[in-house]
Formats: sequence, C-alpha cells, structure tokens
Amino acid sequence: MKTFNYGQDRLTASLALGLASGEIKGIFSPETIHKIKESAEAVEKIAQGEAIVYGINTGFGPLCTSKISAADTKTLQENLLKSHAVGVGEPVDLEISRLMMVLKIHALAQGFSGIRWETVERIHWMLENDIVPLVPIQGSVGASGDLAPLSHLFLPLIGLGKVSYGGKVQKSNEVLEQMGKKPLHLGPKEGLALINGTQFMAAHGVKVVQKLHNLLTHASITGAMMIEGLMGSVKPFYTDLHLLRPYSGSRHVAETIQNLLKDSEIVASHLYCARVQDPYSLRCMPQVHGASWNAYLHLKEILEIEINSVTDNPVVFDENHTISGGHFHGQPIALPLDYATLAASEIGNIADRRIYLSIEGDTPGVPKLLLKETGLNSGLMIPQYTTAALASENKGLCFPASADSIPTSLGQEDHVSMGSISARKALRVIENVEKILGIELFYAAQAMDYHAPLKSGKIMTTIYERVRQSIDPVISDRILYEDMETAIDLVKSGELVNLAKKVADQEGLAFETEWSELFEY
Repeated sequence: MKTFNYGQDRLTASLALGLASGEIKGIFSPETIHKIKESAEAVEKIAQGEAIVYGINTGFGPLCTSKISAADTKTLQENLLKSHAVGVGEPVDLEISRLMMVLKIHALAQGFSGIRWETVERIHWMLENDIVPLVPIQGSVGASGDLAPLSHLFLPLIGLGKVSYGGKVQKSNEVLEQMGKKPLHLGPKEGLALINGTQFMAAHGVKVVQKLHNLLTHASITGAMMIEGLMGSVKPFYTDLHLLRPYSGSRHVAETIQNLLKDSEIVASHLYCARVQDPYSLRCMPQVHGASWNAYLHLKEILEIEINSVTDNPVVFDENHTISGGHFHGQPIALPLDYATLAASEIGNIADRRIYLSIEGDTPGVPKLLLKETGLNSGLMIPQYTTAALASENKGLCFPASADSIPTSLGQEDHVSMGSISARKALRVIENVEKILGIELFYAAQAMDYHAPLKSGKIMTTIYERVRQSIDPVISDRILYEDMETAIDLVKSGELVNLAKKVADQEGLAFETEWSELFEY
C-alpha cells in the first residue's frame, strides 16, 4: 500500500482522497513525532509561565485579555470545544468528515500548533478505524477557521458528540468504551489548535477539485458528441487558431475535442458544406470550457497551498516565539471557490444551449425534438425544461458568498470570509451541472442515431455504444427520467473518461493532451 508521511510529504487533493478512503496509509516519521512533542513542550512551559500568550493562558476572541490560571488552562480547552460546537443542519457526507480529519492531521503534524502527540495519534486512530464524527453542515463563517464544524469533529476526542461507526450512528463515549479507549483530557492550547483552521472549507475544496475535473472532462465528451450529432464544424478547434490566443484551458479543450473526433466519418461527411459557422455553444467550446478549466486550475493551485499550510492560531515557533496572526481566515480559498462555482455554472449554461439547439430541427437529417414522429409524441422536448431549471438555479447560487461579511465575536472578528458557504455552494452547482451533462449525453446520442450508417472515430464510437448499452434510442414517448438518471450516473461515475483512455491506449490514439498533466489533481 502506498504511504504518506504526515507533516512532511506534500499533500494533493488526490492524496487526501486516498488517505480519507484508506487506499493510502498515513504514517508519521520519528522526526515528525519529535517536532510535535517539542511544540507541545513549549506550550506547556508557556502555560506555566507568567508571559501572557493568546489562547494558551487567556480567553478567546473578545476575552483575549482575560488571564487564565495555569490550573485552569486544560479546562479552558475542553470548554472551548463544548461551547463552540453549535453547528446546525444535516451532517456533512462522511467522506467530508474523513477529509477534514486528514487535513487537520497534516496541519498539526508540522509541529507549529502545540498539540500533544497523544492527541494527534488519537485522531489518526479514529480515522484508521473508520470512527467518523458527525459534523453539521451549517454554522461556520470561515473567520477564525471553521470553528463550529471542527468543534463537532473533535468532540469525540473528549467523549462527547456522535460518530458513525460500524454502519450506524452512536455516542462517541460508547464507541470509545467498545474499543477499550478512554476520552482524552486536553492540554494547554489543544482545543484551540483543533478548532482553528480551514479544514471544513478545504475538505469541500478537495471534493470540488475532484468533481470539477471530472465534470470538465465530460463536458468535452458530451460537447464533441453534440458536434457530431449536429454536424458542427471542427475548424474552430484547429491548433493554429488557438496558438493566437494560447490559454492553457482553451488549447486543452480544443485538442481534446480534436482527439475525440479523429477519423470521424460523420465529421468528414460535411467538411465542405455551405454552412459558414456554428452557433457559439458549439463553436466557442474552447473559449468557454477553457475559461472554466483555467478557473479550476487556479483553485487547484490555491488549494494545494492551503492543505499544506498551518492554519491555526497562535502559531508556536518555540517557547519564546509565538505569533497570534490570521492564518485561519478563509479568504484565500473563499474567493477561488466562488470563482469555481461560476466556472461550473457556465458549463451548465452552455450545455443547456447545445441541448436546446439539438431539438430545433435545423440540422440536416436530425428531426425536430429528436424524434421522427411528433405531434402525438412530444419527443425530447421536456428534458430541456429540466436543464433550463437547473441552469437557472445555478445562476442564483453564483452570487459570491465571499462578498458578504457579518461581524462576529463582539467585533473582534470584524471581517469574515463566509468561505464555508462558498464551498458548499460550489458542490451544489457542480452536482446540478452533472445532471445537465448527463441529459446532454442522452440528447447527443439520440442525435447521432440519425447519421447511421456513418460512424464516429474509435474513441467516440465506443463511448456512443456504451451509452446505447444502457439507454435505448427513443422511438416514441416513454418515461424518460430513468434514462436521464442512467446518463447522469455515467457522467458522475467517470466511466466514460476511463473508457476513452482505455480505447486510446489500445488503438494507439491520443485522448489526453500536453496540458492534461497540468490539470491533474
């Protein structure tokens, strides 16, 4: 099994996902353990000393001037978890909770947080044994980090809160007893180290990166299939054109679509037709999809910095050098998460336009509503209503959460990022666009039916045949939502991308481009 050194190796979104799923084993080097213990010893000395250091021997937020006695510093930390666990709403997906644990372990293991090795080891033990805390989805303003969600995440360390274990929700103290473990008693600064940080936002960001990459890749597949179905031109994807405006995203999209359409009999059949140019939803895919790839790349690069950073407060360099700063503030990732939300929404907007274009009946051989006999039959008129509804919903979700700030903590936290809302909205929009692309896949396959016996190239033919294995052509009106769900599942699963890569490898063809590695997460 592949291993990852917490606190030392560089974390990526894919590695974080592997650690959260158990496919990669997280380990700690002797050097890392030494750094963690050294930092905890520095905090213990500060707690016993006379110098006032925020969060170690003072209260929190607006209570930062309240001195706490050495005897009460441990009680202070446990009270912090209890008082800050104020989240509401349904629990986040367990995968998000696991990702939060992974990201927090990696941040704490860098040795600047003053947390004890025993505490880090317990979090890791919980992750390894799939004891996953329940974390309410709402309550973070993304300022002093994700205070409420992280408090819920770590209540089980002190025997409080609820966890998912063995397929059911249980009280954490009962699970600890089953496993022969006792609740921990937190030391100085430990509570603050646990709940200060951006791990709720960043965990969602990891999923955004994963799902957005899959979404954008499928947008090229469904877009290319729609080009064939609607007899679109391949000239807008030529390399020499995109050298004149060489964005990485647009060049990647243009080359991917050329690869998908290579040796297509359908494309070759109308190379010299009289139509001068296509509507923007076909012709401008490199520019529109490419801009979303560029936004994805920005988020990926920002997120990699974030998940390899120390984001709690204060930062402990040594006994005599601590700094109370603002690394917990979510603004650095809130902005790119909002940008990614817009980028995903635009993919849904342009796909909906291609769907609408396909039912207009303007393509030779392709009937209106993608059905030969209409009137008695509505054909594929109505699924486009669904994509229009989804696209419209996304537009409402695109208002940037990071544009808002409501002061908290009696004005001590007078500017907050709202990054947790940015992150949650991004996933919601992506999930809506997955549905739109699934419906586009359904429509595009129906359009391609009318060009038989002409075939596409080997990659696209295999993808088309895979769709037809699960979805029969529509000949007359039938219940369509099951077909739509099947197509949506094909998009969400990533199966078509894997299929394209497999055929390309087998046939000696290109699917990936010289920019594919740049966009890998």
